[in-house]
Amino acid sequence: MNNMVWLLRAVKWARKPPSARMVRLVLAVIGVALLIVLAEWLELWPDWATMDQGRAPRLPR
Repeated sequence: MNNMVWLLRAVKWARKPPSARMVRLVLAVIGVALLIVLAEWLELWPDWATMDQGRAPRLPR
């Protein structure tokens, strides 16, 4: 992305920061994702929730 886009986004956040509820929601989603990664790493993830194969083949353009 362009640096100017990031600068404008930062200005927008400085003028109107996200609410505490939104911050908690984002942190909760990140926490759940980290728990899933940790469970997979410790091999505690159930077999039924694991994909048998890799990603599906992509369609040619």
